[in-house]
Amino acid sequence: MLSQLSSAAKVVGVKQSKKVIRDGGAKSVFIAADAERRITEPVRELCTEHSVEVTEVPSMKELGAAVGISVGAAVVTVTA
Repeated sequence: MLSQLSSAAKVVGVKQSKKVIRDGGAKSVFIAADAERRITEPVRELCTEHSVEVTEVPSMKELGAAVGISVGAAVVTVTA
C-alpha cells in the first residue's frame, strides 16, 4: 500500500491534509504511529467526521520515504 504513495496524487503534512479533508478532497489518510498525538489527533477527528479511511504507518521516516522525501512525515493524504 505504501508503494502506491509515490505515484498517487497527494498532499504531505498536517496543515495541508486538514484543508483537503475539510474540503472533501481526501480519499485516504496515512498517519505515522510515532508522530506526536497532539499533532495527529485533530487529523484523525476530521477523518472520522468526513468518513475518510485512516491507515497507520509504523514511523514518520517510513512514511516520508514512501512519498519520496528525505525527512519524516507525520501525515500524508491521498487526494481524489
